Amino acid sequence: MTAELVRGQNHPLPQARLEIRVSAGKPIVAGATLGDEQGTVRGTEWVAHPGSPNLPGLEVSKQAAADHRLAVDLGALPDSVHRVSVLLALPVGVGGPARFGALAAPFVSVTGLDGSEVASYTVTGLDRESAVVALELYRRQGIWKVRAVGQGYAGGLAEMLGDQGLPQAHELAAAIQDAVSSGMARSVAAPPPRTPDDERTRRTASRTTGAQDRTAGGSTGRDAQSATTHSSSPVSGAPNTPEPPNAPEDTAPQASVGPIDYAHPRRQTTAPPPPPPTASPAPPGQAPQPVAGDATGWSMEERLYNQVWGMFEDLARTTAAYRSAVDFAESRLEQELDKVLSDPRSRIGTAGDTAREAARAKHDQLVDQARTVLERDLAQLVAEAEVVEPALPPAFAAWSNPAWHGYRVPMEIPMALRVGDLHLPESPDLRIPMLVRLPLERGLWIDSGRSGSEAALMMESDQLRSAAMDTAVAHAARLLAAYPAGEFTVHVIDPAGSGALALAPLTESGVLAAPPAAGVQGVTAVLAKLTERVDLVQMAVRGGAADALPPDLDTAEQLLIVNDFPHGFDDRAVTQLRYLADEGPSVGVHLMMVADREDASAYGPVLDPLWRALLRVTPVPDDHLADPWVGHAWTYEPQLPPTGSQVVRQVLAQVAAARRSLGR
Repeated sequence: MTAELVRGQNHPLPQARLEIRVSAGKPIVAGATLGDEQGTVRGTEWVAHPGSPNLPGLEVSKQAAADHRLAVDLGALPDSVHRVSVLLALPVGVGGPARFGALAAPFVSVTGLDGSEVASYTVTGLDRESAVVALELYRRQGIWKVRAVGQGYAGGLAEMLGDQGLPQAHELAAAIQDAVSSGMARSVAAPPPRTPDDERTRRTASRTTGAQDRTAGGSTGRDAQSATTHSSSPVSGAPNTPEPPNAPEDTAPQASVGPIDYAHPRRQTTAPPPPPPTASPAPPGQAPQPVAGDATGWSMEERLYNQVWGMFEDLARTTAAYRSAVDFAESRLEQELDKVLSDPRSRIGTAGDTAREAARAKHDQLVDQARTVLERDLAQLVAEAEVVEPALPPAFAAWSNPAWHGYRVPMEIPMALRVGDLHLPESPDLRIPMLVRLPLERGLWIDSGRSGSEAALMMESDQLRSAAMDTAVAHAARLLAAYPAGEFTVHVIDPAGSGALALAPLTESGVLAAPPAAGVQGVTAVLAKLTERVDLVQMAVRGGAADALPPDLDTAEQLLIVNDFPHGFDDRAVTQLRYLADEGPSVGVHLMMVADREDASAYGPVLDPLWRALLRVTPVPDDHLADPWVGHAWTYEPQLPPTGSQVVRQVLAQVAAARRSLGR
């Protein structure tokens, strides 16, 4: 069965002799590097590229092309090689686009020699990058696996090779591009003179392609007919965040390709096969009826994920446009009033009053026009949210969604997890699910202090701490429910036992690895155990001795919930927490801190790295999440079960039953 990978996912390779097939729609350069245990490329002889296409166990294409086939024999690689990175780059000096964001997303698949597909990955989320590490084949515990990487580099081949530790990165990058330029010059003939009919055809084709390149929302098809997606959220800490609208675009002159498309550059409405459901044609002058899953993707889950983030981007775009229009109207009003006041003739009689009234009338007209457009866009997004929310799978759904009543312990990890909702002041009733990708790349800090939000200031300290623990339990329950049975373990540190009531759903269901740790000794024991696990796994990976790990080591993802920090923590325990926050996520150990930063102020800047390593969320609505795309401050609201609902206990009961069936 083919594994359709998303960024960060891996899949075992069933055989040693493989082909890696690349489809990009436009000529690109394909190559590969060999890396040691640390992923370092030791020299130019460890790089296969068009100028040197053959290495032991590896063969790549000799020139730039839209389709490539790379041959890999894992059994023939040198013993010192632990990683094979597949590189894609745009040729320079031969025309064509200068960034991957102007192309359809490259599609990469790993197949057997008979053509049977093992795994595939669509390299989405690229923009100004001109080189990308698409896949890596890596050896762990004697087993070869493939991982979807998708790491792009705006600095091109030189930056990419330098990032892999190659000292001669710039020289080799120049040599590769020279070899590619020479090969293309020999193999590509000059086109014949263009006729007027050809020009019209070219413009039509370019207009169609341009519309695809300007839209996005998910993975693309094997024919590379659709474009890239915004695969990282502006609030989830993912590296590929989109640039603000005012960021400079490519400065190369472009031919006219018809009317400018003002649609959001990353919003996708077309999808690869299998096609998503489509709405019925709308009457003239009316917006089409929204449909759940109306975004690109190879599965309904992926399409819904992309649609949710497309809604987030559309709300950000339309709100930014409205605010910009209002600012312009205010600025214009001020200028016109200043002009009236600066003219002595307008200060006498009714001329000045007339001019001021005319200026204010223009201001009101501009604001009304902007508000009309905003309300139109908001109405469309509200209609879309009304059909998308009921269709979301449990990991994406609100606790009130009926999907949880049909919950079953999954066989695979979902793409993402809902950790709350987002909204803006212009549309407080329109909530966009806040999704973070799985597995987690960073832990969570649930702020139990008075963060400055109106809701927090109206609550007593004890109420706020209790709400923070309820939020932590809801997040932990979601994580437990999202993972297959036995693949997620939760530990709790509650030094004074103040969180016992909130922790009851976890303790009573039996899903915890052990009862909540209390007192100094309990804190010390749990931290020592998790720190030792991180150390052992890291040493095993670096030393290539994963088979030497203790047989009783829990290989599941680990989550540590810490309540009432820093009470019950000494300096050593604080140091261990910082270590887990920094090193834990890479080996599957994550923190969930329930703390008031003011309580830890005695430590000064010592704990700043700890707070920065975690994603801050709040137990009450708070506008603390910044959007790097257009600069909005989004209001975050936690996702809690409805008052009196037993849905969390019912879900945890199923998780516990599934764990017991495995003997855990």
